[in-house]
Amino acid sequence: MDHPTQPDSPPVTEYEVFVVDDSATNGRLNHSCTVNGSIISPDTDNNNKGKGRWETLILAYKTLGVVFGGLVTSPLYVYPSMHLKSPTEDDYLGIYSIMFWTLSLIGVVKYASIALKADDQGEGGTFALYSSLCRNMNIGMLTSRPENSSSTLSRSLLDEGTEKQSRLAKFFRKSVVARRVLLFIAMLGTCMVIGDGILTPAISVLSAMDGIRAPFPSLSSSVVEALSAVVLIILFLLQKFGTSRVSFLFSPIMGAWTLCTPLVGIYSIIHYYPSIFKAISPHYIFRFFWRNGREGWLLLGGTVLCITGSEALFADLGHFNRSSIQIAFLFTIYPSLVLTYAGQTAYLIRNPNDHDDGFYKFIPKTIYWPIFIIATLAATVASQSLISATFSVIKQSVVLDYFPRVKVVHTSASKEGEVYSPEVNYILMILCVVVILIFGDGKDIGNAFGVVVSLVMLITTILLTLVMIIIWRTPPMLVALYFCVFFVMEGVYVSAVFTKIPEGGWIPFAISFILALIMFGWFYGRQRKLEYELTHKITLDSLGVLLSDPSVQRVPGLCFFYTNIQDGLTPTLGHYIKNMKSLHQVTMFTTLRYLLVPKVAPHERIVVKKLGLKGVYGCVIQYGYADPLNLEGDDFVSQLTNSLQAHIQNCSGRLPSNPSEIQEEISDLEEARSAGVVHVRGKTRFYIGHNCGWFDRIMLAFYEVLHSNCRSAVPALGVPPPQRIEVGMLYEA
Repeated sequence: MDHPTQPDSPPVTEYEVFVVDDSATNGRLNHSCTVNGSIISPDTDNNNKGKGRWETLILAYKTLGVVFGGLVTSPLYVYPSMHLKSPTEDDYLGIYSIMFWTLSLIGVVKYASIALKADDQGEGGTFALYSSLCRNMNIGMLTSRPENSSSTLSRSLLDEGTEKQSRLAKFFRKSVVARRVLLFIAMLGTCMVIGDGILTPAISVLSAMDGIRAPFPSLSSSVVEALSAVVLIILFLLQKFGTSRVSFLFSPIMGAWTLCTPLVGIYSIIHYYPSIFKAISPHYIFRFFWRNGREGWLLLGGTVLCITGSEALFADLGHFNRSSIQIAFLFTIYPSLVLTYAGQTAYLIRNPNDHDDGFYKFIPKTIYWPIFIIATLAATVASQSLISATFSVIKQSVVLDYFPRVKVVHTSASKEGEVYSPEVNYILMILCVVVILIFGDGKDIGNAFGVVVSLVMLITTILLTLVMIIIWRTPPMLVALYFCVFFVMEGVYVSAVFTKIPEGGWIPFAISFILALIMFGWFYGRQRKLEYELTHKITLDSLGVLLSDPSVQRVPGLCFFYTNIQDGLTPTLGHYIKNMKSLHQVTMFTTLRYLLVPKVAPHERIVVKKLGLKGVYGCVIQYGYADPLNLEGDDFVSQLTNSLQAHIQNCSGRLPSNPSEIQEEISDLEEARSAGVVHVRGKTRFYIGHNCGWFDRIMLAFYEVLHSNCRSAVPALGVPPPQRIEVGMLYEA
């Protein structure tokens, strides 16, 4: 079981939807307005359009402090991360040309123009691409069984869509190996984002703090590393208080940074090398590689950092909207980076040996300290953005049963996306500090960072190509053009950064691979348990036979019996009844169903129904992977019992029934709740026999290790310990 959350409106029964507040039905429409904090009033069409434009511009301004922190602060460490040896003017022109076209092709074309259109109902990121592919192909995660749908219309549409699927989609439906590979790729991309949450704070804060050594040359690098570690420790310790109180400062800080650095760049261009923009011509790239050969290829491990944080354009789509992110990137971030890198390059052409401190050296002395302060604040904001994104990724993974259960806390009552996980926070803090203290050299951390950046881009390209083929049905020539350009370009970057694995690049690769293995092992084990339960499920007829046994008693009280399956009852139920010889007077078989959609409408959250036996009911609670998890204890019980009462009364109004029977049913429910509430869940383990294959043996043994060391699901529901019962049972693998 996982963490249910409190529905925002009255529940839906099997026969009728109860809606008290009309605003609840258009939560998807109001999602962007939640971020903005204002409401668009329905006046005239012209006023709406005008206000809509202002809303988008305000959102675009707010994206500066959330979306682009990692990308816009990359000038702090790009040149210092390069292993340059006696660079010439032509070398710098070639490097700038590479960075310009990387920003233009990957930033403008791939992410701002293509990836932002591949959203999953407003949500972006690697997992959004994967979930939309699974839903479009009408498959589960590891099985070809279609996803269950509570709507007959939905099922008919899915069946119709299945008939029209492309050959590639049919291949994924038939091949379990292909589905496993696709799932692992998506998980690896998600884990790379977590790796980004480790390296961005380390390299951003270290690069910003390194600026203190210019006016104080006597300071050693160890002192800078210690100061950086202290700043990061303070930042992580403050996470439990949330960012609501200081988040209003994020956009002004990043706005100041985005404005100041290109102004310094323009000054540097005019002062040092006014003809720098001739490097926009791609022939400088060819000349660079022709002249430098293998050394030029290896330098790509540093130049790739200029696009650091570009994945956030897509991943943070759910917090804003497509137009606001495109406006902010195309009209502020992209020009700012182009001018800043042009200014840095112009300075370095005239001062070729200053590349190890390529940012602070090109800052005029008269404004050095203001820029240093802004740079430090901007690096802190960029770090905070990646830390928050990591918490969100972990939360979504836990919700969808991809990751062992950890504690997830909402730090804001008004912002559902603002979450905090104590275990994850302290692990991130330790890893960040270790990275700084052990790999304090910016070049080594840059090597590690390059692995993350290039692999995330490559994974997104692969998934976007599948989306084009399977969902968009893009003409093959356009798909081939997209894939060849970006796969080759990013593949060359990946090949370059992989040579840096012995020099620090192994850090994020190892972390991400371990996390992906944990996620895959956990999810595989959960799926195998679900398959066992579906195969050995207890039907309603079987339950009736069990209850007809004279030795089985109906005892007073209300029982929530948790089950992972909807079209039947968990095998643990039969094990429980045969050994306890009892079942509670009112028993609700409760299933938490997490859907491959970002959000479930509040009025569709709870579905209850009668199961045909006296005092026995079924309940399904549905959530999306971006829904908040805040339902606890008595609220949980009250929501479900109120939903059940509404269902009973609604059935009496639609079907012929005896009023006295309806009243008796409601009285039995109230009496059962007053007698006591108990929550029963299975605590199952796999029995790994000799008939298991080697893959199952390894993965299920690994799952059991994870399962033994994660948090229990029932405490996550806020259920008091005296009300919890765990029924042990062995599942034969």
